[in-house]
Amino acid sequence: MAYLTDIEIAQRCKMKPIYDVAKAAGIGEDYLEPYGRYKAKVDLKLLKDSTRKDGKLILVTAITPTPAGEGKTTTTIGLADGLRRIGKNAVLALREPSLGPVFGVKGGAAGGGYAQVVPMEDINLHFTGDFHAIGAANNLLAAMIDNHIQQGNALGIDPRRITWRRCVDMNDRQLRFIVDGLGGKANGTPREDGYDITVATEIMAVFCLSSSITDLKERLSRMVVGYTYDGRPVTAGEIKAAGAMAALLKDALKPNLVQSLEGTPAFVHGGPFANIAHGCNSVLATKLALKLGDYCVTEAGFGADLGAEKFLDIKCRMADLHPSAVVVVATIRALKMHGGLAKTELGKEDLKALDAGLPNLLRHVSNIKDVYRLPCVVAVNRFPTDTDKEIEQVIARCRELGVNTVLSTVWADGGRGGEELAKEICRLCEEKNDFSFSYDLNAPIREKIEAVVRRVYRGKDVSFATSAEKEIDELTKNGYAGLPVCIAKTQYSFTDDPTKLGAPDDFTVTVKKVKVSAGAGFLVVLTGDIMTMPGLPKVPAAEKIDVDENGVISGLF
Repeated sequence: MAYLTDIEIAQRCKMKPIYDVAKAAGIGEDYLEPYGRYKAKVDLKLLKDSTRKDGKLILVTAITPTPAGEGKTTTTIGLADGLRRIGKNAVLALREPSLGPVFGVKGGAAGGGYAQVVPMEDINLHFTGDFHAIGAANNLLAAMIDNHIQQGNALGIDPRRITWRRCVDMNDRQLRFIVDGLGGKANGTPREDGYDITVATEIMAVFCLSSSITDLKERLSRMVVGYTYDGRPVTAGEIKAAGAMAALLKDALKPNLVQSLEGTPAFVHGGPFANIAHGCNSVLATKLALKLGDYCVTEAGFGADLGAEKFLDIKCRMADLHPSAVVVVATIRALKMHGGLAKTELGKEDLKALDAGLPNLLRHVSNIKDVYRLPCVVAVNRFPTDTDKEIEQVIARCRELGVNTVLSTVWADGGRGGEELAKEICRLCEEKNDFSFSYDLNAPIREKIEAVVRRVYRGKDVSFATSAEKEIDELTKNGYAGLPVCIAKTQYSFTDDPTKLGAPDDFTVTVKKVKVSAGAGFLVVLTGDIMTMPGLPKVPAAEKIDVDENGVISGLF
């Protein structure tokens, strides 16, 4: 049997005009700014004008990712469609895809099968231009820093200690480390520089955590761009760049409204990576979805140790959000891979490998229940090769933790395949919960890092490089010790070693660098061999993408 590709399914969808989608979400035409027929931005005045009580916040997260796939975004969309099918008013809040992974290894990132948001091609490519605006604002600041030095350097910035890097929303390893300002005095000051991918920049984090234009400008002003010769931090406000950057970002800050294949209203806005940034869609999109729906279904990037931890410890803390329930997504195939099976062997029943891989799922579930104290359900994306015995084994092991398991077939069946999950979520949302964070914000920087490693990753210890120790001491001296920590590590393991699958214990995480994102309001902790500019794989997804004479795109996942 030949299956349609994601893009073929999306292109066969008869989309509703965006005005109809907005009406279904309770958005008046006065608040809508259309970008064509099927997407629009929503004026932020709606948040101020609405007197509607906030709905329930549902987070969808997942086990540690593997090449076998988990289907977190697909489950998120299918759950929202399922909620609407059982008569509930649900609204989606999702991240925008980065062009880096779209052209790199992952392909599209707008869901899959019959649980997608559309127009899929637009969302995966330029969309409404938000990422371009973020990149322009980032690079404007970079240009103004170097120009300040060129024009006399009144602030005394040490060119060797400029921490602000340029960016591009593309996987391009060639730009990780560069030397610029060459060609003589008229062409700037020669120095070492580099590029980050746009979704790993502090501008992206600021964009996603801002609550208004005013808050955006204040956050932009606080961003540290480098240090003076005597070690004093220099901010974007001192460079006098915040106003111009905010002007570039003012339209981008308005959340984007689209729809699922079944017409569920969806805000797709902002997209920081979860392995090197905080991994959540914008606060403004989440708050709009909460204001418009009885249920806001959102997701956080990669496994629960990354995306969910940052969603709960950073985003919820900053935006005063209180989740009502959490979905942990898993597949039998991925669990068997965590149990040691090769990708080529996943199609056969193997209860031993499944049993060896199940601790990965159970650790994530335990974190949600016991660390963050939130109601939780496991959603198993069923594949045709999954056997009844394998599914029974997952259900039994999760039941030991007091958590129900629901089979999900949203990839094949859309919202109909998410109805049982929707019913379980509605039940969990009625339970009282004692939501708490994994660490005390007032604890010293080292203790906050150690708390995440020990309580969430379940590691034994943290090793701090000498340079990281000095950075922590300097950050504490400069008044940044009270910020939450955003730990950058591999997404493929609880550890900082991507080869250690499953649920390893007795490991040590090595912290190599700690830097401040003062505008975003957190400290970035770099562990292992994490990089802020990915590279393309041997066969990039871009090789398969094409467009015909009629403008129809193919090969996009």
